[in-house]
Amino acid sequence: MIWSKEETLSRKEIEEMQLARLKETVARVYEKVKPYKAKMDSLGVKPEHIKTLKDLAKLPFITKQDMRDNYPYGLFAVESDKLNRIHASSGTTGKPTVVGYTANDIANWTECVSRIACMGGASSKDIAQICFGYGMFTGALGLHYGLEKIGATVIPSSTGNSEKQIMYMKDFGSTLLVATPSYALRLAEVARETGVDPKKDLKIKIGLLGSELLTESMRAEMHKVWGDDVLVTSNYGMSELMGPGVSGECEKLCGMHINEDYFIPEIINPATGEVLPEGEKGELVITCIKKEALPLIRYRTKDITRLFYEPCACGRNFCRMENLSGRSDDMLKIRGVNVFPSQIEEVVLGFSELGPHYEIVVEREGYSDKLTVRVELVRSTDSFAELSDLTSRVKNKLRVVLGLDAKVQLESPNTLQRFEGKAKRVKDFRSNKE
Repeated sequence: MIWSKEETLSRKEIEEMQLARLKETVARVYEKVKPYKAKMDSLGVKPEHIKTLKDLAKLPFITKQDMRDNYPYGLFAVESDKLNRIHASSGTTGKPTVVGYTANDIANWTECVSRIACMGGASSKDIAQICFGYGMFTGALGLHYGLEKIGATVIPSSTGNSEKQIMYMKDFGSTLLVATPSYALRLAEVARETGVDPKKDLKIKIGLLGSELLTESMRAEMHKVWGDDVLVTSNYGMSELMGPGVSGECEKLCGMHINEDYFIPEIINPATGEVLPEGEKGELVITCIKKEALPLIRYRTKDITRLFYEPCACGRNFCRMENLSGRSDDMLKIRGVNVFPSQIEEVVLGFSELGPHYEIVVEREGYSDKLTVRVELVRSTDSFAELSDLTSRVKNKLRVVLGLDAKVQLESPNTLQRFEGKAKRVKDFRSNKE
């Protein structure tokens, strides 16, 4: 189901709308947001210089550090009495990034998420169990309002107490699961531990997964434990831009459609800031063109992807972003080689003897980096020959994919840490990580 007519606009109509909204947004931000005006002035750029969409490249970037430097309200374009809600990041690595919403922002956010939910197969007939943490995190409330708008029944179960989550699923007849990919797998694991077969005893038919990278191997793992007929889609967003609702996969599973009447995407070279041609992979940059409280312009997401503009077989004409390859700030540089955790995950999930839970440990011994991949066995075995053979095969595959050697440490089932929110797979103990 396509939720709104805007999703089927022609490319010409989309770009005309984007340009009109971009001009209005730039003029308003220049007038209302002093730090961004200073950035524009330093480059000699004025609002009247924005005449085409290509002129977007003339404007300065905004980063997460800018938001921290102007904490809490320095980048807001409205006074506090115009705000209806405030969200914020956890702030575990410094000042949190604070985001605000006017009443119109909340309505637009809900509209964007309703589209994403429908792309992922949701309808008014669904009973949606939201296993994101409620609170300052935008994920839970964002999906909550969007799903309610399309008429779905919402169970705001949040995270934690996984056994009770399974009880709710069984007793309430939940058909749609909102969670991170890692927690969705954890819930299936807990179900089996308590004698519940997710495929036979539960009614989940849709997984709207977000807040974490969903690799194709992880999607295959979801089908393995929840059932081949479950539609597993990934959706994308971040608090700084809105929350969930920036983009999402449709049932064709050929990339995530970006709500282009609300956001203008670009792909840049993360090292130089240069805008890359269509189809090339690089860092995603997003400009918000319909936000009132916090209309970020050219926000550097640090997420690595590429864009496609061909119309989709689903009937939507919004451009699509490829499922993320990773984040530029998640990339590990090990002995001069760039390594993304997603590459290691693809290798791990390619072995039927291994479970989906793994940990990446990076240490420095002397002047050399040491990479260890800890991964759980699906079933315990005391056979030294089996363990040795499996270790060798995993190590060889990692060498082929990564271009470097890694130590492989096989662990007993249920050994590694489980996560209810975003999984923290990497432990980097190097003092200097360059």
